[in-house]
Amino acid sequence: MATKESFSIHGEALLKKVKELIAEGNVRKITITDKAGKEIMSFPLTFGVVGALLLPVLAAVGALAALLGECTIHVEREEEKVKETEEIIKPDNI
Repeated sequence: MATKESFSIHGEALLKKVKELIAEGNVRKITITDKAGKEIMSFPLTFGVVGALLLPVLAAVGALAALLGECTIHVEREEEKVKETEEIIKPDNI
């Protein structure tokens, strides 16, 4: 199951915020909408994506940032799996 977040941001800070989100590593999908709610750009992220493959996406986000005033970033994150640890208790007198 995924969790979703939204950030309202001004166009100049858009590229910086997208780079921060990508660096976090647990983001599955990023969608950018304008202030009217119309989807402008959407791109999925996978674990295997490396810097060279992201360059065209980041270039498009940078161009978009120059054109947009106010926008919203919708982020879909993967839920972190909770690790259950079991502690084995051994009696001292055995």
